Amino acid sequence: MADKFNLSRLVRTVASEIYVVWEGERRVGQLHIHYAHYTIHVTLMLEVDISMTDEEDLVEQIDEDIISSYLPSFEREEMLVTIFRGEEISSFSYAPSTMEDIEDEEE
Repeated sequence: MADKFNLSRLVRTVASEIYVVWEGERRVGQLHIHYAHYTIHVTLMLEVDISMTDEEDLVEQIDEDIISSYLPSFEREEMLVTIFRGEEISSFSYAPSTMEDIEDEEE
């Protein structure tokens, strides 16, 4: 069976990763993973309602596709998953937001 969700990595550091979670063309949420020695902290922020079965399948997919590839032999009791339900309200960056801003900085 093919995976229902697509996990698109945005950021990867030595100790963490951030993914956007997609179901087809629909953005389902965002995933933050932090590797802390023998414990892996997973925070899943769902932006839409999904069934409990889909939620369980998504956590299993995260474990199989990401966690197990990072640390294949770790004890599953050491993976702590916290799931939130919410919506993205805003985003902030110091980076220029338009081409005009970029051109102004070059002058």
